[in-house]
Amino acid sequence: MSIVKLTEEQELIQKTARDFSVNEIKPVAAMYDREGRFPREIIDKLGELGFLGIMVPEEYGGSGFDCLTYVIALEEIAVSCASTAIIMSVNNSLVCDPILAFGSEKQKRSHLPDLSSGRRLGCFALSEPEAGSDPASMRTSAVKRGKSYIINGSKSWITNGAEADTGILFAATNHSKKHHGISAFIIDMDTPGVKIGKLEHKLGIKASSTAQIYFEDCKVPDTALLGEEGDGFKIALATLDGGRIGVAAQAVGIARAALEEAARYSKERKAFGKPISNFQGLQFMIADMATRIEASRLLTWQSAVMKDRKENYVKKSAMAKLFSSETAMWVTTKAIQIHGGYGYTVDYPVERFFRDAKITEIYEGTSEIQRNVIARETLKEIQ
Repeated sequence: MSIVKLTEEQELIQKTARDFSVNEIKPVAAMYDREGRFPREIIDKLGELGFLGIMVPEEYGGSGFDCLTYVIALEEIAVSCASTAIIMSVNNSLVCDPILAFGSEKQKRSHLPDLSSGRRLGCFALSEPEAGSDPASMRTSAVKRGKSYIINGSKSWITNGAEADTGILFAATNHSKKHHGISAFIIDMDTPGVKIGKLEHKLGIKASSTAQIYFEDCKVPDTALLGEEGDGFKIALATLDGGRIGVAAQAVGIARAALEEAARYSKERKAFGKPISNFQGLQFMIADMATRIEASRLLTWQSAVMKDRKENYVKKSAMAKLFSSETAMWVTTKAIQIHGGYGYTVDYPVERFFRDAKITEIYEGTSEIQRNVIARETLKEIQ
């Protein structure tokens, strides 16, 4: 029983997401992972369901729900496919959200309807080869020339990079000001000068693309500027605070999937004449898995509710992301152990869950960065 009482609408969204996940995504998830193929058909259907702009107000073409509803739906999607979940998360948290929070009225009406419906897909271009956790050292530049900006540089580790139609791009408009000289832009990915580079071959989330993107004398109008010049670092931090809630929900979904598979297997597999679920050592694993998942979900929901209430959720979102991602790694490891040798084969889905779980400790802020944030916020609170 949850401490949060869901509304009838939220319960309906949860059921819709769960039914879609079980019936449409789960049967093909292993195939998309094996082939490393972007699940275009699934993403199109998510757009039709309104899940790609779930927090965008209806006046801008979205579903008009809150962050709690979003993470409830995202967890259900992640249970079947972590790749699909992160595609959904990026479009919602890292693309629609900053446009909604910092965009002009014209930008909102121009971009959000297509992003929310799935007619266009978004990406978040912040990281660089030598500027991941330290965005202030980015080298990508945007030079103002008349009513345009000329962008040069490269971005790395960009989720949805190969398929995105719209990008939130961060570039230095004044290198001398360091992080105060970073600006954000909304760009069309088919703009001349934008080139998709290497696609990473990854351990997990293989059905989502992770791309390098190059910008060579890419000319964008000054109307592409998101917020004001120099607002980029602030926009990036605010966006990532919300994005971490999405990754936390993804991690909860991965962990839940691993627990469910492990529990089912333990009831079927027999040793010494009885199901292995009868053995206390295994029961302790199941108990710890279930407890950590529940704690992760509650942290995630709490941070989502705080975001909805417009409270300061920086610390809670970092806690949710840290604890949920490390829970996902721990739970998937135990799930493989419960499966024994079978868990190490591709015949059982727990090996995919294990591979998918690892990235949640890395992207949108590593576990080390989350600990920095939590410590900083905690030290500020205690006098």
